[in-house]
Amino acid sequence: MHSEKEDKRYMQMALKLAARGFGTVEPNPMVGCVIVKSNQIIGKGFHKKFGAPHAEFNAIADCKNLGAKPAGATMYITLEPCSHHGKTPPCTDAIIQAAPARVVVAVIDPSEHARGRGIGLMRNVGIKVDVGICGQQARLLNAGFLKFAETKRPWVILKWAQSLDGKLAPATGGARGEKWISNELSRKDVHTLRRSVQGILVGINTVIADDPMLTPRPPKGKKPVRVVLDANLKIPLTSRLLRTAESFGVIVVTGAESVRTNSAKAAKIEKKGAELVVVPTFDGKCDLKATLAELGDRGIAQLLVEGGAGVITSFLAGGFADAARIYFAPKILGRAGSVSITESLVKLSKVVHLHHVSCAEFDGDICVSGLFNKLKG
Repeated sequence: MHSEKEDKRYMQMALKLAARGFGTVEPNPMVGCVIVKSNQIIGKGFHKKFGAPHAEFNAIADCKNLGAKPAGATMYITLEPCSHHGKTPPCTDAIIQAAPARVVVAVIDPSEHARGRGIGLMRNVGIKVDVGICGQQARLLNAGFLKFAETKRPWVILKWAQSLDGKLAPATGGARGEKWISNELSRKDVHTLRRSVQGILVGINTVIADDPMLTPRPPKGKKPVRVVLDANLKIPLTSRLLRTAESFGVIVVTGAESVRTNSAKAAKIEKKGAELVVVPTFDGKCDLKATLAELGDRGIAQLLVEGGAGVITSFLAGGFADAARIYFAPKILGRAGSVSITESLVKLSKVVHLHHVSCAEFDGDICVSGLFNKLKG
C-alpha cells in the first residue's frame, strides 16, 4: 500500500510524461501512466500523437518489454481511462486484462462517453480505484480539453508580444528593419502553441495591416483553421489567408447585412475555399459569444487569439478569455512603437487577475502564462 506522499510522487511523474504530448495529441488530452509494483516502476508511457496508442497501452507494453507483469501492481493515470472505441481500442479493457490491484486516477474525464464509466467498469471487476491525487495539476494540464468536454465551447488563449512600454510592434519596422517585438526563440514557442490548438483567430485589421499566414512553421503536421473577425467583409480577396484557404482552412466571421450587401464578394470568398459564418454584429463588431458557439460546433476545442489590442481587449472585457500567454521583450520603443496594448487595456472596467502563473525565458524574452479563473483543487 502506497502512502499519499508516494501516490503524489508517482502521479507527478505521470503528469510530466503526459506533458510530453503537448502539440501532437490535441484535440485529445495529454495523458501519462506509471505502473508501480513492489515500490519499483515497472512500466511507463504517455499519449504521443493523435490517433496513436494511448498512455495506458504504452505503459503496459513497456512492462512487457522489460519482462515485468502488471498483475497486482498500482497504475497511476492522469485522466480517467477511456471506455469507448475511437481511433484506438478502450484503455479500460486493456487495464482490466492487465489485472492491476489498484488504479489511481488524477481526474475524471467529463466527456459524454466517459464521466466515470471507465472507473465503474474497473471497480466492477474488483480493481480498487482512487480518484483525485494531484487533481488540480491534472486539470491545469488539460484545462482546454476539459472545458470543451463539459461545455462544447472553445478554450480561449490570448497571446501577444509587447515591449516593456506596452507596444505591440515597431511602427515602421524599427531602426534596423525589425519586424517583430519578440525574438526567434519566442516565435518558435508560438509555433508550438499553434500546433496545440484547432483554430487561430485575428481581427480584420491585423489581416489588412500584416497579411499574415497564421500557420505553424514548419508547415508539417496539424493545420489549425484560421479565423478572421470581419463584421463588414473587408478581407482582401488577394490576402494570403484566402489564397491558401483550400490548403489550410479559413473561417470568415461576418454579419448578415454585410453578406447581403456584398453578395458578389461573399461568393468569391467561398469560391476560394473559405467558410463564411454569419453572427450578430453590434457597433460594427462580431458578437463573440455567438462566434465561440459557432466555432465550438465546428469542433474547435482550443482557440488561440492572436489579434491586435482591440480584439484582445474585447475578449477580456466580455469575459471570453480562459488563458493568456504574453511575451515581454526587453525593449523600450517609445515613439518608434506602434499600437499600445496598455492604452487599450486601460479601458477595462475591472481588474483582471491571472492565476496559476508560470514564467519562462527565451533568450532574454520573458513569457508569462496563466489562467483568468482559478481552478478548483
